[in-house]
Amino acid sequence: MRILVVALAFSTTMLCPFATLAQEGDASAGATVFKKCAVCHVADSDTNKVGPSLNHLFGRTAGTHADFAYSSAMVDAGKGGLVWDEAHLRDYLHNPRTKVKGTKMAFAGLKDDTDISNLIAYLKQYSQ
Repeated sequence: MRILVVALAFSTTMLCPFATLAQEGDASAGATVFKKCAVCHVADSDTNKVGPSLNHLFGRTAGTHADFAYSSAMVDAGKGGLVWDEAHLRDYLHNPRTKVKGTKMAFAGLKDDTDISNLIAYLKQYSQ
């Protein structure tokens, strides 16, 4: 019985870091996922491309990055209270056109939750 308790305690201790990693995502893996976004977006600087810069995205009201011509749908979403946090970004990344109807972003979305977690971890590096 004592061996079982020790084995369970050891396995729980060893698995905890991995459970946290799965929830929070892996920024290095997120850099690979970001390659799909990099055609239109930049995260490591405050430069707009075809899409707005994603630098300091978290906490930003949707549709408000300076010098970017957003769709009226995105501006309205911001006026309606959409502020980019992990939960809203996760929904948006799953299906941008469902989260913000009328967005001009052509990207269909990411279907893999791990990819989304990793991408969010990557973007968080540039929001501090």
